[in-house]
Amino acid sequence: MTTFSKRTLLSALAALPAAALIAPAMARADIEVNVNRGDVQPLPIAIPAFGGQQGGDIAGVISANLQRSGLFRPLDPASFTEHDLNVAVEPRFAGWQAINAQALVNGQVTVDGARLQVDFRLWDVFAQKQLLGLQFASSPENWRRVAHKISDAIYERLTGEKGYFDTRVVFVAETGARGAKTKRLAIMDQDGANPSYLTDGSSIIMTPRFSSNSQEITYMELRPEGSKIYLLNLDTTRRESLGDFKGMVFAPRFSPDGGKVAFSVERGGNTDIFVMDLKSRVSARLTVDPAIDTSPSFSPDGARIAFNSDRSGSPQLYIMGADGSNPRRISFGQGRYTTPVWSPTGEFIAFTKQVGGQFSIGVMKPDGTDERILTTSYLDEGPAWAPNGRVLLFSREGAGGGTKLWSVDVTGRILQPMPYPGSGSDPAWSPLLN
Repeated sequence: MTTFSKRTLLSALAALPAAALIAPAMARADIEVNVNRGDVQPLPIAIPAFGGQQGGDIAGVISANLQRSGLFRPLDPASFTEHDLNVAVEPRFAGWQAINAQALVNGQVTVDGARLQVDFRLWDVFAQKQLLGLQFASSPENWRRVAHKISDAIYERLTGEKGYFDTRVVFVAETGARGAKTKRLAIMDQDGANPSYLTDGSSIIMTPRFSSNSQEITYMELRPEGSKIYLLNLDTTRRESLGDFKGMVFAPRFSPDGGKVAFSVERGGNTDIFVMDLKSRVSARLTVDPAIDTSPSFSPDGARIAFNSDRSGSPQLYIMGADGSNPRRISFGQGRYTTPVWSPTGEFIAFTKQVGGQFSIGVMKPDGTDERILTTSYLDEGPAWAPNGRVLLFSREGAGGGTKLWSVDVTGRILQPMPYPGSGSDPAWSPLLN
């Protein structure tokens, strides 16, 4: 089994001084993409192939990342009038203005033995101004991660928000016919590259979730004899059980500091939420109610937990203190609400909503206001946040079967399938990698 932990991580990151000067007649405000507008027009950006070994591949990954965000429109390289750009020389802006490129990215790749170095520049074409100049170093086999790092840097400079490209996604890879599916724990880069499988398919895997340090995941494993919750270290591949519990255990999720795991335990038809301190391995029961309480999700500060419960007669969303105190209902719309997930920024709680035969992904504020439905289909479920709180992953199943991973931004405008060719469900997004 191939594991992601065998990859070499980036070794260095250094900023280079800006070199371009802006003529007074051309001075204006820097270009900026407003990510909060639902009607934003994608920014035209030119990303020619970088010079040097794998320069074309690196530029291609950057272009694909920015295009998938829905905020940028990479221009057709066939329209470029300037080629073989040099990072040490200012571009000929008139040619890029002629094709209406608002931004330009150029770079140079240098490989010296076991060291790959990439220098790149981001230019405001109409202001004739350099916006960013950075240098990344790594081992040659990590060229894709370098491309993701550059994508994040461009995204942050032009939107004012952190990017989400240098991340991984853990999910359940599915093969086989409906009712007899093999479900394996899988991990891949956020763009669908480098997928690997962490379990052999001999058991059913459900609800994998990342810790805050990206190096550990928790998930549920279901076998005929019962269920268990596991912790898996992605660096060492060491796996350990959270412990033996009386009843069915499921829906684990880490606390923001990675020191605790909240989960549900079903005993005799009653389901409650528990939390375990991973250092002491002491668990505490947080809900005591003759209803089904499940899907706990911590707020970013760790002070509260969102969960769903049918204590009011149908599944609805609730919030309580991290110690189980003061539970209160926050969802009051039509339908059934499940799988709440607090956004990394704390601004929203995402959820799955069922009304009749349709399932939707939506968001609302933690006080229950500003409910917005982002997607609706035969079966959309299981939202998971990107680390910047801007994009959600979820799984979508068609009426004929077959489950795919999809993404949608918080405006609902940018909806698209993930570039993973196989079937998958239960996605979870890692924090930005180090």
